[in-house]
Amino acid sequence: MIKNLAAVIFLCFYLENSLVAQSLKPIGIDENSIKFTVEADTAWTAMLKRYKGWFGADGIYTIPLNGVESRKSNAGDKSLLIFSDSMIGEVKDGTMQPGYKMIHNSVALLTGSKPQPDNLKFHWEKSKDGSAESVFIPRTSQTQPGDYYWLGDGFVNTEGNGALYIFGYRVKTFNTDAFGFKEVGNTLIKLNPKQAPAFKDIFQKDTPFYLTSKGGDIGSFGTGIYVNTKSAQAKNADGYVYVYGVRNISKDIMLARVLPKQFDNYAQWQFWDGASWVGDMDKVANITSNASNEISVSQLADGRYIMVFQVNGMSTDIGIRLANKLTGPWGPIIKIWDCNPDLKKSTYVVYNAKAHPTLSGPNELLISYNINSLEFIKDLMTDPNLYRPRFIRLKIQ
Repeated sequence: MIKNLAAVIFLCFYLENSLVAQSLKPIGIDENSIKFTVEADTAWTAMLKRYKGWFGADGIYTIPLNGVESRKSNAGDKSLLIFSDSMIGEVKDGTMQPGYKMIHNSVALLTGSKPQPDNLKFHWEKSKDGSAESVFIPRTSQTQPGDYYWLGDGFVNTEGNGALYIFGYRVKTFNTDAFGFKEVGNTLIKLNPKQAPAFKDIFQKDTPFYLTSKGGDIGSFGTGIYVNTKSAQAKNADGYVYVYGVRNISKDIMLARVLPKQFDNYAQWQFWDGASWVGDMDKVANITSNASNEISVSQLADGRYIMVFQVNGMSTDIGIRLANKLTGPWGPIIKIWDCNPDLKKSTYVVYNAKAHPTLSGPNELLISYNINSLEFIKDLMTDPNLYRPRFIRLKIQ
C-alpha cells in the first residue's frame, strides 16, 4: 500500500504538473567523484513474479539472520525478507482468481544470495477461517482497533541479546480512498531469529520514536538501519547501531544511534542535532531531505557511505547521496535510474527504492523499488503481477 505522506507528494507533484520525469541513460554517469553503470536485474525481478500463494507486495527489506550486514551472504546463509501489504491467492489466465486476499505483511526466508526461486520460501499466517493473515498484528498498549503494521527496517542484534528486531509503523485506515490511511504510532517487534520464518514468539513494545508537529507533519525512526559493529563486519566499526528516520512532506531524514546491548532501552538512545549526539529526541536535526519513506545506507569499498532512495518520496527517479560519515553532510542527489518504462498506465506509481548489500557483490549494489496503482484492485485484475518489487544493479567503477 502507498502510505499517506508519499501520496501527498504524488498529488502535489503530479496533479500540479510540477514534476517532470527526466529521461536518464542508465550508463556512464559520472557525478560527485563517482563513476558507475546501472542495469536492470531481470533475474531478481523475475524471481518475485509469482502465480500462486504470494504474488505481490511492497516494502522488501533484507535482514541477514547471522547479523553480518556488510558483506554478501554465503551460499548457506539465511536471510529474512520482509514485506508490507501483500497479495495472497492465485493468478491464472492473466487475472486474479476468486479468493485472493490482501494482508498487511508477509515474510520470506532466502537461502544464499542468488535469485533462485527454490531458495525462497514465503510465509504468512492463517486466520481462524483458514484464509491468509498478516504475520505481525499490533498488540501493544497503544494499539487501537483497526491498526495494522507497515514494516520498517530490521536487524539481528548479535552484539546484544541476539534478538531479531523489526520496526513496525502502526497504520490506520480512515476511509476507502486510495490514500485513506495514516501512520499513528511506532513499535519495536522483537523475535527469535532461529524461529524464522514462522515466528512463535512475537514481542511488541511501543516506542517514543513517533513524531508529530502542530502543522500535522509526522515522522518515525526505522526507515533504514546501519549496524556499525565488528560482528556485522562493518569497516571502522564504532559499536553503535544507527537508525534513520523520515519526517515531513519533504521527506527529511533524521538519525539516532544506540549501543546494541541497550537497543530496547529507549532512554539510552541518542539523536544527532546537527553538531553532536544528544538525549533529547525533540532536538534531532534533518541531515538531508527529498528522500523516501524507506531508504538504505551502506558503505562503499572506498569508505564512503551511500544512501539509496526514491527521489521526493514518490517520483520516477531513483537517487543516491554520498557522505564520508553516517551523520553526513550528504552530497547532492545523483539520479541513477528512471522508472518511467514500468509505468504502463497513468495510474501506476513507483516508490521506496533501497539497496540490499548482502545480496550484492563487491563494488555493486542490488537495488529494489516498488510499483503500485492508484486504482489498486481494478488494475491488478488486468495486470496481477504489477504489485511487486523490481530490481536494478548499480556497479561502481
